[in-house]
Amino acid sequence: MAHGTVRLIHQGAVARVALNRPDVRNAFNDQMLEDLLEIFTSIRHDPEIRLVVLTGEGKSFCAGADLHWMKRVVNYTYEENYEDSLNLARMLREVYTCPKPVIGRINGPAIGGGTGMVAVCDIAVASEDAVFAFSETKLGLTPATISPYLLKRMGERNLREYFLTGERFSAARAAEMGLVNAVVPADELDAAVDAKVEMILTGGPEALAVSKKLIREISERSLDENGPYTAEVIARLRVSDEGQEGMNAFLNKKKPRWGEEG
Repeated sequence: MAHGTVRLIHQGAVARVALNRPDVRNAFNDQMLEDLLEIFTSIRHDPEIRLVVLTGEGKSFCAGADLHWMKRVVNYTYEENYEDSLNLARMLREVYTCPKPVIGRINGPAIGGGTGMVAVCDIAVASEDAVFAFSETKLGLTPATISPYLLKRMGERNLREYFLTGERFSAARAAEMGLVNAVVPADELDAAVDAKVEMILTGGPEALAVSKKLIREISERSLDENGPYTAEVIARLRVSDEGQEGMNAFLNKKKPRWGEEG
């Protein structure tokens, strides 16, 4: 299924989403933001999809903002710039809060806003050829909209260095800082991603969604609040149909329904 700037392919329980502007290294424009928001909103509500693989067509993952888009932005008013940036924020949040696990297949350079797309993935596997950078300060700007997600993955110390210098860093360095989870040779990227897909599909769909939400919620609550909250989460899962099936399958040395599907 094509959405102009983004390609969506259903492969059983897996949705493969590809940024599809390889002629401009998959750079963002307003249409791509709209297409990504539409696609991830549809994935959220599609019961057949259990997992998402996000990648870029061609040799790049995402080169950040499109040059032609930036030429228009130069003449925007404050109000127009605010709404434009809010569209990016909405898209990033939709991907980040997607109840289905999102694996980033980082097949090449991820620059500026492209690093934000890496950061909103649950797991990111990068080709050793990939490079990363926050070049916004070179333009008199700052990577504001993507910063909350990058801070979660990379930490303040690393953001201070690379936001301020704007220097490029390798996939290996990205792994050291937590931006990506693994780095593999380019010809092993698909196998590495597929291995993560297979592992995740052994988990219960509801349990995976609840786990994603749990990680977000506990970081925003106090320790006193987290006691009752986490107890409620696990109690609810234990009495759910999925929890009952999973526990009984384990005790009876059988595969649960979703394990057979995966």
